[in-house]
Amino acid sequence: MQIFTDTHIKFMAQRKIAMMISLVLIVIAIASLAFRGLQLGLDFTGGTLVEVAYPTEIELSPIRDKLHGGGFDDAIVQYFGNTQEVLIRVAPREGISNADISTELFELLKAENSTVENRRVEFVGPQVGEELTETGGIAMLAALVCILVYVALRFEYRFALGSVAALAHDVIIVLGMFALFGIEFDLTVLAAILAVIGYSLNDTIVVFDRIRENFRKIRKGDAATVIDASLNQTLSRTLITSLTTILVLLSLFIFGGELIHGFATALLAGVVVGTYSSVYVASSVLVSMGISKEDLAPVKSEGEQEEEVYEEV
Repeated sequence: MQIFTDTHIKFMAQRKIAMMISLVLIVIAIASLAFRGLQLGLDFTGGTLVEVAYPTEIELSPIRDKLHGGGFDDAIVQYFGNTQEVLIRVAPREGISNADISTELFELLKAENSTVENRRVEFVGPQVGEELTETGGIAMLAALVCILVYVALRFEYRFALGSVAALAHDVIIVLGMFALFGIEFDLTVLAAILAVIGYSLNDTIVVFDRIRENFRKIRKGDAATVIDASLNQTLSRTLITSLTTILVLLSLFIFGGELIHGFATALLAGVVVGTYSSVYVASSVLVSMGISKEDLAPVKSEGEQEEEVYEEV
C-alpha cells in the first residue's frame, strides 16, 4: 500500500456529490423497508424447524419440489453442515399445530425417500419472535445512544453527531438492501448489524482522532483543508483494514454455507458502506456544522510562541 502513503485527495471538495449519493441510497432503503419490508426468519416470526439426514448426498431441488407440491410453498430448504444433512424451516400455519406441521412435513420427505432420518425438530413460538424483534431493536438503539455519549465526551458534540449520522447511514442502507433483495433477516443478521456498528465506529474514531490532532497542529487553512489532510493520512490504514476484512468475509460468503450466508452478506455490505461513511458522511457532518480550529485548539499560555504548520492537500 505504498501508493497511499503520500496522497493529496480533496475529499471534502466532493462532499456534496457524496451526500447526494447517500441521500439517494437512504431513500431507496427506506422505501424498500416501507413497501417490501424485511423477510423475517423463524427467529422473529416463529414456526417449525426440522433437521433431516440422508445416508448419501442429496440434491435440494427434489426436496423443495416435493414440499411445494405438498402445500409447503414457503418452506426454506438448505444444507446443514454437509450435503447429506438438510435443514427445513416452515412458517406457522393457522389452525395447524407445529407438531402436526413437522409430522406432515416428514411424511412427505419419507414418501420421496424412505432412507431419510429425522434428526431434530424445534418450535419457535410467535411470542418469542415478537420479544426478539423488540429486544433486537432496543439493542441497536441502545448502542447508538451509548456511542453518542461516548464520542461527545471523548471529542466534541459535533463529532458525536457526525459518528451517529454515519452509523445510522450504514444501518439503514444495509437493512434496505435486505428488504430490497428479499434476503432473510434472522438473529445472525442482527448480530452482523451490531458488528457493523462496531466496525464503522472504530474506523470513524481513528479518523476523528487524526482530525482532532491536526486541528491543534495545522494553523493555516480552513476546516475542510484540515479534514482532507487527516483523511489522506489515515487512508492507507483505512484501505488495508477494509480490504483484509473483506477478504475474510468473502471466504465466509463463498465457503461458509447457507446458515451464515446472511451474516456474511450483512457484514460485507456493512464494511463497504462503513468505510465510505467514515470518509464522507462523518467528516462531511463536521464541515456542515461549522467545526473550526478554535473549537479544538488548546489554550496557549501567555507569551507562548504559536507553532504554525501547514499541510497542503
